[in-house]
Amino acid sequence: MTDRLRELADAGQSPWMDNLRRGWLTDGELERWVGRGIRGLTSNPSIFQKAISSGTDYDQQFGQLVASGTDVTDAYWDLVVDDIRGALKLLRPVYDSSDGLDGFVSVEVSPELARDSAGTETAARELHQRIDEPNLYVKIPATAEGIAPIQAMIAEGRSINITLIFSLDRYAEVMEAYLAGLEGATGDLSRISSVASFFVSRVDTEVDRRLDAIGSPEALALRGKAAVAQAQMAYQHFVTTFAGPRWEALAARGARVQRPLWASTSTKNPAYPDTLYVDSLIGPHTVNTMPEETIDAFVDHGTLARTVDADPAAAHQALAQLGAVGVDLDDVARTLEEQGVASFTKSFDELLDALGTKAAELGSGG
Repeated sequence: MTDRLRELADAGQSPWMDNLRRGWLTDGELERWVGRGIRGLTSNPSIFQKAISSGTDYDQQFGQLVASGTDVTDAYWDLVVDDIRGALKLLRPVYDSSDGLDGFVSVEVSPELARDSAGTETAARELHQRIDEPNLYVKIPATAEGIAPIQAMIAEGRSINITLIFSLDRYAEVMEAYLAGLEGATGDLSRISSVASFFVSRVDTEVDRRLDAIGSPEALALRGKAAVAQAQMAYQHFVTTFAGPRWEALAARGARVQRPLWASTSTKNPAYPDTLYVDSLIGPHTVNTMPEETIDAFVDHGTLARTVDADPAAAHQALAQLGAVGVDLDDVARTLEEQGVASFTKSFDELLDALGTKAAELGSGG
């Protein structure tokens, strides 16, 4: 295990990887990452679009599926499920050795269901039944329509990764859905797990754009401060929520806290440090899911210290200052949620179109 990743885990933050592709399973690359200290893995429709569309790793299996009469959408899910199963197997020892804390692999319901509560609930249940492994997370987006399915899945004892969280208000709804789901579950709660994926760098991208448009010295001085401040305030909400009589009653039944997971932690603005969204958000009961470039950067020159709750007053002040100069963080969150859903849907549709073209070529002998 890489010392820096071990030290990060010792500080209470689990380093996960935000990527997956078939070649990593067949050539031992994912196994090497786990050996270096990666303790979990996340995926999304955009990741699979890039993985399946580039190279030839999936061609043989896809050709066999098409030849057997499988339609394109079902073939896509067969490809994805096989990748997820392979990753689950590699990470199962991490799950077992951590007593179910880490070792999870996430797969997302179809992004086309982001505004469909009933469809999301059905799809999440079907994925859990199809990939019946204890270290599977099914990802449900934190849209308004996603809240009820989150609670329902937790009540059924299914482990869920809630994705695309961009605001403190929506995060509060996500935590409430988790708690209410646990209260509706029966028996031992210790095998129900969940993370709440709070997106980080995209917040700075959108807020900085608005600050540049405002253009005042006070506004420009706040560039690069919104994302970390909001995530640090989210951590304060986490600490408050998972304490007190309500939580203690659930903990007595074996319940685990729903850890905040920092997602979208690669730095989009080259003017900012490439480890900004790792160094600033380290603390107990957290996860940071990173692309490989960010992991390498942190191992090479990241700063390891408990930072996520080092100065909550400063984080609160930064958010207040953003409001004072005219940045509406509620509108930022709405914009980013719409963009996130649209981006994942676009990737999903483009991949299905590309697979459809490839299937036609195979059918015609091209």
